[in-house]
Amino acid sequence: MIVIGYDDAGHIAHAIRSALAQGPVVAEVVAVDDASTDGTGDILDRLAKREPRLKVVHRTVNSGGCGTPRNDGVRAATAPYVMFLDSDDALPPGAVAALLGAALRHDVPVAAGLCVRRELPRRRDTPWQRGLYRRPAVHGSPEEHPALLHDTLCVNKLYARAFLTGHGIAFPEGAFHYEDFVFTARVLAAGPRVATVPDPVYIWHVRRNAARPSISLDRGSVANWQARVLAHQHGVDVFLDAGSKPLAHAARVKFLDHDLRMYARELPSHGPAYGSAWWRVARDCLAAYEEADLCAARAPARWIARVVLSSPVPRDLERLAQLAARPARLLPPYAEAAGRPVWAPDLPEVFLDGLTGPGAKPARRLPVTVDAALSRGLGPRARLHLRVHDLYGRLAAARPHTVDVELRLQDRDGTVVEHTAPLAAEEAGWTAALDVDLAGLSTHGRRPGPAQVWDVRVRIRCEHGGTLRTAVRGVFNGGAAPRPGVAVSARCGVLVAQPYAATGGSLALRLVPGVRSAAAIAERRLRKRFPLHRPAPFRKHRPGLRAPDVRPSTGV
Repeated sequence: MIVIGYDDAGHIAHAIRSALAQGPVVAEVVAVDDASTDGTGDILDRLAKREPRLKVVHRTVNSGGCGTPRNDGVRAATAPYVMFLDSDDALPPGAVAALLGAALRHDVPVAAGLCVRRELPRRRDTPWQRGLYRRPAVHGSPEEHPALLHDTLCVNKLYARAFLTGHGIAFPEGAFHYEDFVFTARVLAAGPRVATVPDPVYIWHVRRNAARPSISLDRGSVANWQARVLAHQHGVDVFLDAGSKPLAHAARVKFLDHDLRMYARELPSHGPAYGSAWWRVARDCLAAYEEADLCAARAPARWIARVVLSSPVPRDLERLAQLAARPARLLPPYAEAAGRPVWAPDLPEVFLDGLTGPGAKPARRLPVTVDAALSRGLGPRARLHLRVHDLYGRLAAARPHTVDVELRLQDRDGTVVEHTAPLAAEEAGWTAALDVDLAGLSTHGRRPGPAQVWDVRVRIRCEHGGTLRTAVRGVFNGGAAPRPGVAVSARCGVLVAQPYAATGGSLALRLVPGVRSAAAIAERRLRKRFPLHRPAPFRKHRPGLRAPDVRPSTGV
């Protein structure tokens, strides 16, 4: 097991203990301190005095990235297998045994398992690339199963060290962001047999409120997008240099379906300068794509790519962001050219294939837009107004008649409260309205901590074409979410409620029940409005990128 860490004194001991707790299946843990300044190295040294399986490597100069210390860890390892663990993450019990067992049982140099993204502090878990790990499998080569390229993480995998050294596989050195992309490409380009297991083998901690966000979350600068595109292009070059055009094609399709959509849905939240720079980088990258690459991607991704390629300047950013959301929403207006659906009258070349005609998607898979507005009622009640937009007549042909509204609590239990309302036909769509008892809703979500966040999703039931499921788009007067509203409730005393647009524009509802919680919110608002003069907080100089990773060297 190999651990690399930089200025992560608060978490690295927990990460290492999770590796040591795997038992004797972990023969050694190599921890590489990337010239930390916060005492991380001292913590590692103290742990090493008590744990003979722990070996510490101290770098004297910060590498500026995650690749160099990982490479140092591999060189220092002696066990026949290695894994990687970030210093702020953890391994669940039995993770190494599951991966090593699969590697030995099937005699493969690479074994991979399920990574779980855990949002902290609320501990909301989301499986990463769950489709790859639904059941045990052995793949003869990456070309036989190109879906393996969708998981670019290096940390949820176990590697035979002889395989890495024999093929000269290493991470990019120095200040290189998204080094996982290149390393994973080098691994797969070598054509290994790969075993996958359904077991959770890695807990990826996501701390959005951290003082120093991780590289994957620090997307406020266009430099992050440039780094991601550069890493993707390096990966494609690795496949081409290895003579594998199928894997290069698969990497481009993955980039369209995942990376392009993820960044496009954040475009409206950045300024014009970011949008212009993002657009240039995206156009330069997509210019190397072939039509087969675009056609192999999902419809929302290829439509976004075609808009970017067709326009030399940024345009329709909000519409592109909604199309990039998951699930996708295609906003009106709905233009046509020569009887075919197109993006806009001035972009007739951007054909929205798959919406109409032969090979059209079924109604349940259409990127239908459902707008939602929440208005305050009497006391702790609110009224939810829905508007369903038709899409080139496809939804009208399915004859929608009822909408089920699903309010889902964002916590580990996933509490769901449902309401049903009839749909009334109007021009170019349908509408519905229903009352929501906010006080009653808040009692369903009792859990530690005062705040509750409820996502709003709908199921549209049709006479023909089955049921269409999607999230609703939050629509607010003036375009901005309203300020929190306070109501008196017999159930919880005081209830603070605020609808807002979550990532991708989907409507969410934040509830804060109780007098104490409401008082805390009021105090924070007063402090924001009348701030006290305080000296600016001291911020440490970062010599390089965050590099908290643990090199797991696993032995039998």
